[in-house]
Amino acid sequence: MHDVVIEGLERHLGGGAPPAFYAHLEECAECRSNVAEMESLSVLFRELRSGVDTAAGIAPEPRLGFYNRVAGEIIDHQRKEAWGLFSPGAAFFRRIAFASLLLLAGLGSYLVSRESSFTGDIAAGQDAATIMAEHDTGLSHSAVSDRDRMLVALATYRE
Repeated sequence: MHDVVIEGLERHLGGGAPPAFYAHLEECAECRSNVAEMESLSVLFRELRSGVDTAAGIAPEPRLGFYNRVAGEIIDHQRKEAWGLFSPGAAFFRRIAFASLLLLAGLGSYLVSRESSFTGDIAAGQDAATIMAEHDTGLSHSAVSDRDRMLVALATYRE
């Protein structure tokens, strides 16, 4: 709609618009159809208002089942809000990230402490030559000590 129509529309619906408003409607078909739609809506609003008699307590009645539909919508909305308590938000994901970092730090320190127990004799301060000298192939040894000796043998091997 053009500015002339926008400015004069309310006065036209009320009963008296300036002559420029009507002159523009005679020339512009688009504005004429828009004003006709507004007039039909205005008539419907007037009919609705005339059906309400607040002094006598008479008001238009809603259609059958209206109250049940509203109650159902309210219950659905409340269920969605209650489920929202369990849906994750930004704070939830921050807590998960922090807990994951703590778990990673705990597991890392555990693995580091367990690794030092796997080094066996080397951690006890013995050097490679002592470990190789003490190794007796005729006796049965634990897998950890054999592993340490094999690593020492590979590390000290020269051609």
